[in-house]
Amino acid sequence: MASKPEFQTLIIFPKGRHLINAPKQLSNRPLSGIKVVEFAGLGPAPLCGMLLADLGATVLRIDRLGQVSAGQAMLNEKLDVLQRGRLPLALDLKSEQGKALALEIIGEADVLIEGFRPGVLERLGLGPDVCHAKHPQLVYGRVTGWGQEGPLAHSAGHDINYLAITGALHMIGNQESGPIPPINFVADYAGGAMFLAFGVMAALLQAKTTGQGQVVDAAMVDGVNSLLALTMTLRGMGMWKDERHSNLMDGAAPRYATYLCADGKHIAIGALEPQFYAKLLQGLGLAEDERMQEPDNSQRWPLQRQIFANVFKTQSRDHWAKRFEGTDACLSPVLSLTESPSYAHNASRGNVLTIDGLQQPGVAPRFSGMSDQQPARMPSADANARSSLHIWGWDNQRINTALETGLVR
Repeated sequence: MASKPEFQTLIIFPKGRHLINAPKQLSNRPLSGIKVVEFAGLGPAPLCGMLLADLGATVLRIDRLGQVSAGQAMLNEKLDVLQRGRLPLALDLKSEQGKALALEIIGEADVLIEGFRPGVLERLGLGPDVCHAKHPQLVYGRVTGWGQEGPLAHSAGHDINYLAITGALHMIGNQESGPIPPINFVADYAGGAMFLAFGVMAALLQAKTTGQGQVVDAAMVDGVNSLLALTMTLRGMGMWKDERHSNLMDGAAPRYATYLCADGKHIAIGALEPQFYAKLLQGLGLAEDERMQEPDNSQRWPLQRQIFANVFKTQSRDHWAKRFEGTDACLSPVLSLTESPSYAHNASRGNVLTIDGLQQPGVAPRFSGMSDQQPARMPSADANARSSLHIWGWDNQRINTALETGLVR
């Protein structure tokens, strides 16, 4: 069910009154009052901007006037959920006047985020040194695949490449398939966007107490390496083989895997602990089967996997999900993106919402002080430079002066 519009903002411009669907700003959101400049791009930086906007930050997205990247051209901005909560502003960054306007806006921000290759904003005259000279307290957040320094810093790459050199990609998949890229969840988003957001928040907290901002270098390869902490621990303890599909949590262990059901769909089990494994066996009628004992004995894994597979193939996915509902057997149905929103737990938490006909994720994480958990809204069709700068805090005189240059749209 589509949610109702959260609000409309009345802005009085010289030529009359205008109602626009401006991104919602709530005083009880954790980042209310924080102003963020985001340089338009692809990958982790937009997700970081979305997260900050969802939590109340005012996020002004600077686009290059008349210039769209090949990657951005692939996306329909009206359907790009990653752009929700933005105040769009197109600037001519090739002109000195345009750069001066950008620097003026940056001087009023708490945070700047960008995801270009190292040196791009420096060549535009908007690098950290220039920005900090005007605004010492600014948190300058940068996210790249390889980092700002290192032999590969200026090389092209994507999620799969960053995963490849960290050892993470080597672990994902099975022996027959070889390494399987996990969409772009791990490097772009977990190792990139999340670490950028975390770094920005840490630097912002320090800037608020010391008055001094700094550059946040969020490299996806660094973030992914941090995510490998548990795996490195297990390997150091001799509990993880450096071989794909040979370990407790990489799909090799029968009690931590997926299985095909009678209807061609899958279930997932994660019964790692003895008490959960016991409940799984009990529900499957295998509690007395001696072959299913010693689940940590990898010599037994091929036979145990086959026994599980044979049992699960006798009934549908939803049959198994219902049988184990409310138990601690750690069994879940593997849902498609189409099925997921209506799943009872997801629906109860509003994890997937439909707003203005567009399906999108809910806000994460949740905060007890937020009166509602609605995400920031998508930029409206009538959003433009005037409305964006007004919400940013400029008065009509400043806006008119900027628009008269023809460098802002």
